[in-house]
Amino acid sequence: MTHVADPPKHRQENSAQSLLKVLRHSGMINVERARQIYCNRDLNLGDVDAIGFDMDYTLALYKQGAMDTLSMQKTLERLVRDRGYPADILTIEARPDFAIRGLVLDKYRGNIFKLDSHRQVGKVYHGFEEVRGEGLFEYRTQSMRMTTDRYALLDTLFALPEAFLYAALVDYLETTRPNAQHDWPKLYHDIRYAIDLAHRDNSLKDEIMGDMDTYVERGADLALTLHKFRSSGKRLFVVTNSYTRYTDHLMAFLLDGVLPEYPSWRHYFDIIITGSAKPNFFTDRAPFLKVETDGRVLGEEYAGFERGQLYQGGNLIDFERMSGFRGDRVLFIGDHIYGDIVRSKKSSAWRTVMIVQEMEIELNRSEQLREETSRLDEIDLEIKRLNEEIAFDQGLAYKVDALLSEHDLGDSAVNGVAYDLETLRRARHELKISRDHMRRRRRELINQLIETEQHFEASFNPYWGLLFKMGNKNSIFGEQVEDYACLYTSRVSNFLNYSPLHYFRAPRQPMPHERY
Repeated sequence: MTHVADPPKHRQENSAQSLLKVLRHSGMINVERARQIYCNRDLNLGDVDAIGFDMDYTLALYKQGAMDTLSMQKTLERLVRDRGYPADILTIEARPDFAIRGLVLDKYRGNIFKLDSHRQVGKVYHGFEEVRGEGLFEYRTQSMRMTTDRYALLDTLFALPEAFLYAALVDYLETTRPNAQHDWPKLYHDIRYAIDLAHRDNSLKDEIMGDMDTYVERGADLALTLHKFRSSGKRLFVVTNSYTRYTDHLMAFLLDGVLPEYPSWRHYFDIIITGSAKPNFFTDRAPFLKVETDGRVLGEEYAGFERGQLYQGGNLIDFERMSGFRGDRVLFIGDHIYGDIVRSKKSSAWRTVMIVQEMEIELNRSEQLREETSRLDEIDLEIKRLNEEIAFDQGLAYKVDALLSEHDLGDSAVNGVAYDLETLRRARHELKISRDHMRRRRRELINQLIETEQHFEASFNPYWGLLFKMGNKNSIFGEQVEDYACLYTSRVSNFLNYSPLHYFRAPRQPMPHERY
C-alpha cells in the first residue's frame, strides 16, 4: 500500500487559517436582524456572573393575538357582570393591530395618543377616529406631565387589550348614546378593574394553563440558551410577579424534558422567586417566603437560597445579601420597561436587557421596505441641499441689496469692478426667481416626505406607525429603551447566537454638531 505523506505542519495551519478566513467572510454565521442583540451601553458578558430573568413575555413568549382576544373576552364579561354594562358589548370584535406599547391614555378626554422623546404629541385617537385640527393643536400647546393622574402610560404587552377596549368602548358609548355626558375616567377605571379581576380570580391564567399550545410559544432554543449560559459558569435566577402555581405550570411546559441534562425546569436555575411584586421588589423590604407549588407558605427565609426551592416576595437588598451576587456583575432580562428595567436600573447596579418581542415583526418588515427607506433618505438629503442653497442665495441677495444701497453713494464695486444699477437690479431679480423656484421645490419635497413617511409608517401599524419612532424622532418608548436598557432584543434565545463571553460594543453616538 502506498503511504501518502502528511502535509507539512505549516501548510496545515495555513489551510486552517484560510478556511477560517473564508468562513468569517462568507456570511455563514450571520444573524438575521430580527434575531440580533442591540447595544446601548458597552457590556462584556465575560464580566457577568449571574443572569436573572422575568418570566412572562421574557422566558415565556405569548402568542399575542390569542392573548389579546382572551384578555378582551374576560374583561368584557366582567364589565357586563360586575359593572352593569350592556350585554351587546360582548360582540365587540378584537383588533389586534390597534395598540402598540408606549401609548398614553387620557382619562379626562377619552383619547389615546403617542408621544415622541421630547413629550410632543404626535397622533391622537378618540375611539378609532383620528383627532385632527383644533383637538390635536390643544395637545401640542400644553405641557405633558405623565406623572399626573390624568394620564396612563401603556408600556407592557399585557396593557394592549386595555388600550383597544378603551377605544372600542368610547366608540360604542358615543354611537349608542350620542347625546349623553360620558364619564371617561370612570370608563378607564371600570376597564382596569375588570382586567385586574380577570388576573386576580385566575380565570385568565386557568384558561392559558388549560390550552398552553394556543397561547404560549414553545421551542428548544430557550433550553439550549439557558444550558449555554450554565455551561459557561454563569448562575441563573428567576424573579417573576406570577405566583408559584402558574409559574410551575408554565415553566414546565417550556423546559421540562427538553434536554436530558435537565429533567425539571428547576434544574436550570439556582434561585427561583415568584410573586415578587416588581417594581416594589427593588424598593421595599418584603421578606422571602419558602413556598410550595400550590402556594402553601413553609416559612420565612433569611439565611440563604436553596437550589430547587420556590420562594415568594422578597426584596433586592436581601436578595444580594443572601445570594452573594455583586450588583455590577448581575445581568437582568425583562420585558417591562418600568418594573424590570427602569426600576432595577435606578435601585441597583444591575445591567439590563429589554425583551421587545414585537420588534421581530418590525425588523422583518423594514427589510421588505428598504426601497422606501432609501427614498426617505434621498428626499431628506435633497431638502437639506435645498436649504443650504436657499441660505446661500439669501446671503447673496443681502449682498446685492447692500450694493444697491451703496450705488446711490457712488460705490458699487465688487472685487474692483463697478456694476451699473440695471445689472444690480437684474441680479436681485434672478436671485429672487431662483429662491422662489427652490422654495417651491422644497415644499413639493416636504409634501412628498410627509406622504412617503405616512405610507411607510402605516406599513408597520396603520394607526401609530413604528414602535420605537415617531417621524424622525424616537417615541417615548424608544427613548426609555435607549436610556435604561443596556441591551435590547426580541427574545432570550437570541443569546444562543452569541458567545457567553461576547463583548457588546455600543455604536458611537455623535451629537448633531459632531456630524459632517
